[in-house]
Amino acid sequence: MPSRDTNRESAEAVEVLRSVWSASGQSRDDLEEAFGSAKSCKRMQDVGFDDMAEGDDVRTAWRATLEREGKLNEAGGTVRDLVMGQASARTHRAE
Repeated sequence: MPSRDTNRESAEAVEVLRSVWSASGQSRDDLEEAFGSAKSCKRMQDVGFDDMAEGDDVRTAWRATLEREGKLNEAGGTVRDLVMGQASARTHRAE
């Protein structure tokens, strides 16, 4: 079961994405016109990361893959930070 923090972060991520889309003036119709109205595949039975790790430690295997590819960011952060910039950077721009 997801934690309250996870639910809060998910809701925050959705809010950020909606803000970005509305700020750029995009609507569902615009996206369908640009990319088509193709339906996505809902069959997710064979999709997963089970082959990535031995045993149940997928998280460690995923981090190792990111580190090996030079994509691991130890600083962490939220999706909002990624989209809107770090809080400290936003504060400095506002001043």
